[in-house]
Amino acid sequence: MRRRTLLTGITGTLVAAGAGPAWAVGRRVLHVRPGDSVQAAVDAVTGPGWTIVVHPGTYREVVKVPADKAGLTLRGATRDPRDVVIVHDNANGTQKPDGSGTYGTAGSATFTSAAPGLTVRDLTLANDWLRADHPEITGTQAVAAYTYGDRTHFENVRLLAHQDTLFVETTALDVFDRQYFHRCYIEGDVDFVFGRATAVFEDCHFRTLRRDVSFTPKGMVFAPSTARANPHGILALRSRITSAAEDGAYKLARPWVPSYETTAWPSLVVRDTRIGPGIDAVAPYTNMREAYPWQTMRFREYRNTGPGAAITVPENRPQLTASEAERHTKQTYLGDWRPRA
Repeated sequence: MRRRTLLTGITGTLVAAGAGPAWAVGRRVLHVRPGDSVQAAVDAVTGPGWTIVVHPGTYREVVKVPADKAGLTLRGATRDPRDVVIVHDNANGTQKPDGSGTYGTAGSATFTSAAPGLTVRDLTLANDWLRADHPEITGTQAVAAYTYGDRTHFENVRLLAHQDTLFVETTALDVFDRQYFHRCYIEGDVDFVFGRATAVFEDCHFRTLRRDVSFTPKGMVFAPSTARANPHGILALRSRITSAAEDGAYKLARPWVPSYETTAWPSLVVRDTRIGPGIDAVAPYTNMREAYPWQTMRFREYRNTGPGAAITVPENRPQLTASEAERHTKQTYLGDWRPRA
């Protein structure tokens, strides 16, 4: 297939990205159109400050952004994130083509980035692997986006999958990478926002999916695995949580203490957020493992509204005081980083 990914050089002329190092000092913009490869455009980036513009279409591929692509911007060509869809269908238990085993949770991701200063905006990242199509596979985690690297910014992005949709991670156990999600839509069922990063979600929409299974709960929105030394885990503010499932079918969160980091002390703050009836208001939290009860974790709420935020059993919904809430803001979590919308 002929590569049609284009580079806009300093002169404004268009040069095929595979034609050579015509990127020296000017505006560094690569255009990807249907029939092209987003990964090929990522591979063509050489140095900081590049932008990849993806034109409307569906791109069925796995995209990986390595750490040396710092400062990269990946964006849809329009402001509607539905116009550009990057999608694949690997799961944790999917066998690799080379026979070397299964992908694992992180390896199942449609989109992976280790690049600091990454910006992704105005597009959709999806994993459309379905349990019903693969009853023989028990590793049903299927990640849409796996992000690690400091100063990761997602703006107006849709993230679609079922279990483990968005993996917000850090580059090392003792590193507290910061991630910011603004005006994003994230849907899933089990632990579909999870990981160790300092991750702020502002003006986002979390949507729990309908599941035709008999057990309750049907799933959980958040599963943080924050390092004990990190004062900031996952923060959701001025957002909303809706559901396609029946009332009370989902939990708000459960703590994830990984076997490789048993000292983790998961942290989640949900504040100034409207929580719909799909969340169990009486008991919104549950355990992943009995050895790590949620009551011992840093789970707090503040000024939430909606039927799923009703405080009927106070001990089941720990609340921040007004003075404590001052320490759980976008500014305190992101520190000296000020991402621009």
